[in-house]
Amino acid sequence: MTEKPQGRLANSASPYLRSAVHQPVEWYEWGAEAFARAAAEDKPILLDIGAVWCHWCHVIDRESYEDPRLAAVINQLYIPVKVDRDERPDVDARYQAAISTISGQGGWPLTGFLLPDGRPFYGGTYFPPDDAMGRPGFRRILEAVAASYRTRRPEVEEAASRLAEAVAQSETFAGARAEFDARVADDQAESILNMFDSRNGGFGRSPKFPHPSAIDLLLELRQAGGSDRLLVAAAFTLEKMGSGGVYDQVGGGFHRYSVDERWCVPHFEKMSYDNSELLKNFLHGHLVARDAFMREVAEGIIDWTNAVLSDQSLGGFYASQDADQTLDDDGDYFTWTQEEVRAVLTPEESRVVELRYDVEPRGEMHHNPSKNVLWIARSIAEIAQTIGGVEMASIRKTLEGAKEKLLAARGARPAPFVDTTLYVAWNAMFVSAYLEAAAVLGGERGAACRAFALKTLDRMLAEAWSDERGFAHRIGGARLDGSLDDQVFAGLALLDAYEATLDQKYFDAARRAVDFAIAEYFDAEGGGFFDRASGAAPMGGLEVRRKPLQDSPTPGANSSAAILLDRLYGYTGDARHRDAATATLEAFAGIAPRFGIHASSYGLAALLHARQPFEVIITGKSGDPQADALERAAHSVYRFGKAVLRVTPERMTAAGSLAPALAETLPYLRADVAQALVCVGTTCRPPVSDSAALVALLTQTPPMLHAKGD
Repeated sequence: MTEKPQGRLANSASPYLRSAVHQPVEWYEWGAEAFARAAAEDKPILLDIGAVWCHWCHVIDRESYEDPRLAAVINQLYIPVKVDRDERPDVDARYQAAISTISGQGGWPLTGFLLPDGRPFYGGTYFPPDDAMGRPGFRRILEAVAASYRTRRPEVEEAASRLAEAVAQSETFAGARAEFDARVADDQAESILNMFDSRNGGFGRSPKFPHPSAIDLLLELRQAGGSDRLLVAAAFTLEKMGSGGVYDQVGGGFHRYSVDERWCVPHFEKMSYDNSELLKNFLHGHLVARDAFMREVAEGIIDWTNAVLSDQSLGGFYASQDADQTLDDDGDYFTWTQEEVRAVLTPEESRVVELRYDVEPRGEMHHNPSKNVLWIARSIAEIAQTIGGVEMASIRKTLEGAKEKLLAARGARPAPFVDTTLYVAWNAMFVSAYLEAAAVLGGERGAACRAFALKTLDRMLAEAWSDERGFAHRIGGARLDGSLDDQVFAGLALLDAYEATLDQKYFDAARRAVDFAIAEYFDAEGGGFFDRASGAAPMGGLEVRRKPLQDSPTPGANSSAAILLDRLYGYTGDARHRDAATATLEAFAGIAPRFGIHASSYGLAALLHARQPFEVIITGKSGDPQADALERAAHSVYRFGKAVLRVTPERMTAAGSLAPALAETLPYLRADVAQALVCVGTTCRPPVSDSAALVALLTQTPPMLHAKGD
């Protein structure tokens, strides 16, 4: 019995693909079956790449793919294939590169027209269903492209071949290899500062996206003795983002980006990878600028993540929250009319909220002008002055109570869909962020972050790791083999967990992940890592061995791999790790400066490679107040690649189970004495027992060091 076309998607692990089951288009998932049918029937492939959180993907679904007349055209002329970009980032990355070469733009939905062998020859992003404003509608494009395929095949084949060659050249960075030069970080910082919007914060003009690696690069260079301009740009950007509508002022967490240059009106979807990296940014900004507001924003990200974007029972961070509850709204779940605010709050609370968040009869949303995006328009002091006769402490208390009421009222609204898929790379990034939050925030909140991060990491190891195939792409469900991102970010999270716990199982797992990545992804001839394993099943389509460099938007996988290798080398002393890091950085050294802000993680990797990671070893008995004070002091300073290792007498006796280089260092220390040893690479400063002296060592540039063991 022949399977109904809709049945091909019904059992998919992807919520995006399952959402298309009802459509009359006879969709295939990406795979050999679709390519075989296209070849057998000599039809081009219509490729739709999107995501469950993508507003315009839902729009094209409703306008075109749910239209029986248009679906009939597609089913007659094409073999239609639907891809979830979160599930198949390898497919998405290659076709984004190809289609942007054709059309000059990328994004989602991505609409591609492919030969039966998967090579693209035409495409774009969103197409309206009908002719409008001088632009052809989707039906006209579908018919014209199919006609060209039938009647102008040689030209179509030639165009596809040229495009595939161009993608192969650009995505493997042919000719980009050069001698490593750490000064690239300074050049990138200057480029970033030249883009800085001194009025609104951020970099460039609208639309404005967060650039977490760029923020960290500016902060690290400032900590290393750079100019005040670096801190001003980073701190002002964080302040403006945290004050804007791009940050959910009621529920916490960041929306994906701002459509305006003031960070006011966002695209309302919330992504895991944005929030994990911005959590790190606000923690780092809080440490460098000593700004309490940045800590509040970081705590807000954690509160939202715990409530909405995580499996608190089993461990795990979900993928995303959609922007809209239906296609007829535009962020209605997150926005407020003045009447809605006043219906929830007392007159006193409403006045404070309206002043604080600029709630007026006319708001910012075009589809419903009465809807307000909440953004911080006035400080507490300004509100106190406006109202008169009220203490700022009282206003803060009123505001806190009002926000709780607004959040409860919003919770009664139909909520946007949450994609509960647990992607390994994004979970690993959040594990690292939560472990950092635990160290910086301390107290009950910090302890809860630490516990949840370790629970998630243990689940990753149990459900997603295979000695033969490395980390999978997702936790749970049918196995989908992982990408370079999954191996690298999991390796970084495992090292973070080892540093937080000194539990050898995390170190051993990190080492296995790195060994697997080197064996399966590393280019021994040209340096750098490919995004797909050498033993991966044929992808179909653009069989390009791609080397990811750009931060788009997650940190570049090759830069992150170099960071992981250098951090691991600090523990193993294994020259393979240092050499692979060098070769990876050299593979892109000739081209990285051109990417500027979009390869900021490369600048961070370059700084770490030239300087090597800080290791801060804190000794002293468990519960020793002086040792605890030293540990807090070590965590109070932001330095990229810094590890704080708490060694008690009990752990000293178990030195045989510690990372090799750390175990070699311990005999030179007294574990029962509260002191701190700061090492960079293979050299260390004499131990200190004073917190202020430790802070000075971590901010001293260049560090005055001597060999370990002297």
